[in-house]
Amino acid sequence: MSTTMNLNNSQPWVSDQGDGTFINPVLHADYSDPDVIRVGEDFYMTASSFSHLPGLPILHSKDLINWKLINHVMQSMDLPGYDKPHHGKGVWAPSIRFHNGKFWIYYGDPDVGIFMTTADDPAGQWTPLHLVKEGKGLIDTCPFWDEDGQAYLVHAFAHSRCGIKSKLNLCRMSLDGKSLLDDGQIIFDGTVTHPTLEGPKMYKRNGYYYMFAPAGGVPTGWQMILRSKSVFGPYEDRIVLHQGDSPVNGPHQGGWVELDSGESWFLHFQDKDAYGRIIHLQPVNWVDDWPLMGEDSNGDGIGEPVLRFKKPDVGREYPVETPVTSDGFDDAVLGLQWQWQANPKADWYKLGERQSHLRLYAAPLPSDAATLYDVPQLLLQKFPALRFQATAKLDCHAMVQGDKAGLIIFGYSYAYLGLRRSSDEDGGGLILFRAEGDAKQETVLWYTEAAVETVYLRVSVEENALCSFSFSTDGTNFTAVDGPAFQAREGHWVGAKAGLFAIHDGTQQGAGGFIDVDWFQVTGL
Repeated sequence: MSTTMNLNNSQPWVSDQGDGTFINPVLHADYSDPDVIRVGEDFYMTASSFSHLPGLPILHSKDLINWKLINHVMQSMDLPGYDKPHHGKGVWAPSIRFHNGKFWIYYGDPDVGIFMTTADDPAGQWTPLHLVKEGKGLIDTCPFWDEDGQAYLVHAFAHSRCGIKSKLNLCRMSLDGKSLLDDGQIIFDGTVTHPTLEGPKMYKRNGYYYMFAPAGGVPTGWQMILRSKSVFGPYEDRIVLHQGDSPVNGPHQGGWVELDSGESWFLHFQDKDAYGRIIHLQPVNWVDDWPLMGEDSNGDGIGEPVLRFKKPDVGREYPVETPVTSDGFDDAVLGLQWQWQANPKADWYKLGERQSHLRLYAAPLPSDAATLYDVPQLLLQKFPALRFQATAKLDCHAMVQGDKAGLIIFGYSYAYLGLRRSSDEDGGGLILFRAEGDAKQETVLWYTEAAVETVYLRVSVEENALCSFSFSTDGTNFTAVDGPAFQAREGHWVGAKAGLFAIHDGTQQGAGGFIDVDWFQVTGL
């Protein structure tokens, strides 16, 4: 790492307050549709990754507050078409379980069917994805192995693919978890009382079968509980968590864990527009075999999310830890925070070609991509905090005519501060410019000549995801780019992302060049 900046201690959002309490969210990052389990003294979480790759993240914690991203289940998607972006498709609402000495993950692909994978070590190699059941609209899957040796799988439906919604279906499953033994039966229809019922997680406690399921829609919904003494019902229903008088909209969809100390906790998401679906943690109290989540602060009998609370009693204190965001590119592999927009290709980048640098090759702009919205070789990571700053040091000496590269904020619309090599007639120098675009067109809003070929690009993200760009030639004195702040937007089922890119626009003959990225630093504001 050829910089004096400390890239290892950048923590733009810290939930652990250091006094025995935590604040929500525990992760101010887009880990959509989370599920969590406890295995001994360890907690593991996974989340939706849709079409971003590597996919199916695995996070680890010792206390449910301090989390580390330790793995991705799959490095690429072995399905047709994933050499290009498939916005909003792919991995929907996975479940993670520990059974018979193995870790299991199930998820529904709305266009293909139900997949599963297993591992002996969640931080190690996972088995290739296995198609449990083919079918459109089968989503939000959760396996369950009962005490009598029977196995089941519950799932919801994607109305956009199969015309069914607000219903939960329970199927018998083979003991090896690789096939469903029947088409199942509808165990609950929430059409009238719990519309947009989805995301079920199945548990058993004190002789009751439980389905923890969100309803009411992502931005404004609630957490609902179904319970029954019989696996196929009938099920009683109760709302146990909603916004109420709190500022946390739509608190729902997640996983429940019970500790050795007897405490229960519920990890769930909140949809926060450009920031994505960020992660909250709620205490759970069991009353008459019903879980009450959060705190009933207004006396309506339903829990509301807590903003600050005592940390879970796991028997000891653990050090503060957050998912890594900054990268000095010292390792032989990319940091786990990075994802591509499609299956990665070896000719997009290289590590180690230059010590402690990431080399991004200016791969061609796809012929059917009108703008960067449909470019697969964007290297992106999640927004990590309410307010943060991302800075990258770029060496652009090897860029050729037709190349452009830079620092980007990406969603349904995007903005970037980039460089391009001017024509030979113009002297062949570098032009620094700011552009904004979407799926249809891109507009340059500002430009200037770049007198040097090593440049520092920066984006500052304020509350409400307002983004301002600046640049420097010495890494100390930054010049703001003219124009209004860019309003970051969410993407298709995901939050906005920040990252890097290099492309060759195809207007010039010959291959593209490359940029060398010395480091990418994320800090709080």
